[in-house]
Amino acid sequence: MNAMTIDQLVDLMRTCAGEDETTQLDGDIANRTFAELGYDSLALLETTALVKREYGVTISDDTIGELATPGALLDHVNAALAAAA
Repeated sequence: MNAMTIDQLVDLMRTCAGEDETTQLDGDIANRTFAELGYDSLALLETTALVKREYGVTISDDTIGELATPGALLDHVNAALAAAA
């Protein structure tokens, strides 16, 4: 499978949490923390569940806690996809 892009990740994030006044998913978000983006732990868990369903990459609960930014999540997913290729 091809690598996931930041735009694809943002689409998944929007699907999982929706968008309201507390989520800020426009612009360069790769290095902003999920908290800065208005993302809570439930939204992040839903995002990782969708990543598993769409990309086949499982992210453990321990690892989720270490992935503080969308960029870190994207790097983790793409490393797993590259390893599986």
